[in-house]
Amino acid sequence: MTNAFDYTRIPELPASVYVAPLRKPAGVGDDWLEPTQRRYSAEEHRIWDDLYARQIELMPGHACREFMHGLERLDLGRGGVPDFHAISEELRGLTGWSVVPVPMLIPDHVFYYHLANRRFPAGNFIRSREQFDYIQEPDVFHDVFGHVPLLTDPVFADYMAAYGRAGWKALKYNRLKALSALYWYTVEFGLILEDDALRIYGAGILSGPTETVFALEGRSPNRIHLAVDRVMRTDYTISDLQATYFVIESFRELFHLTEQRGFEPIYESLAPGFQYAKTAALDTDHIYHRGTQEYELRGGRGSGARPV
Repeated sequence: MTNAFDYTRIPELPASVYVAPLRKPAGVGDDWLEPTQRRYSAEEHRIWDDLYARQIELMPGHACREFMHGLERLDLGRGGVPDFHAISEELRGLTGWSVVPVPMLIPDHVFYYHLANRRFPAGNFIRSREQFDYIQEPDVFHDVFGHVPLLTDPVFADYMAAYGRAGWKALKYNRLKALSALYWYTVEFGLILEDDALRIYGAGILSGPTETVFALEGRSPNRIHLAVDRVMRTDYTISDLQATYFVIESFRELFHLTEQRGFEPIYESLAPGFQYAKTAALDTDHIYHRGTQEYELRGGRGSGARPV
């Protein structure tokens, strides 16, 4: 079967497709890459070290084994913000990936382009002390600590590249939001079964202490087995703890559920908006834990509700 897409070029953005109106900084090309990783101050390096020390204590018993192996392989706690060049040299030998610096959150279609070509865009900045516990835009700690260790795993690395290639088709059908939901509930906030116990592989969870505990131990959220069609119809929370987490049995299952199927029937049947609320637990779901949604019902982070 001939592939109609050229993944070596940034996909064209159809006029009908809406993306967030991000203003590209001066000196950055259409690929949004910065020429080099920035030089961090001594205080910024200390922030990385403090974030790393706090988070690494929570990883045993919470993070999946592939993440732990990746952390060990890349030695991200050697002191200060890791060097992208050194990480990329290691990754290229393992899975063909590299880490590239971007100034900020980048447009979806550019992000897909880099993933399809096995480049992971990492924020070229780090949060301040005032943002230590929470930062909405992904910084270098979220991107490198949260995402990069799993790029040492061949199956997950292939899934990420396949996800990037899927972006071309989502653009063609104007279904970026649906594809983003899949990324959100897998790469950012996914759970995995490991020796009959739930563990975390999602970077959005693993890069923050509160959600690392909440995702596995909280009584509020649902924990439901991943069904791609269902997930792509499900709303999600951007700036708070998740109301629902989706579970996979293995990275091979995740890869099979996405790479081995065509998304055209889903895209053709999807409405522009989401069909299911983020709190929904359906009769057709394989439910590991039906959440109380207490945290959500009490108003979440903005209300000061405890993440229970």
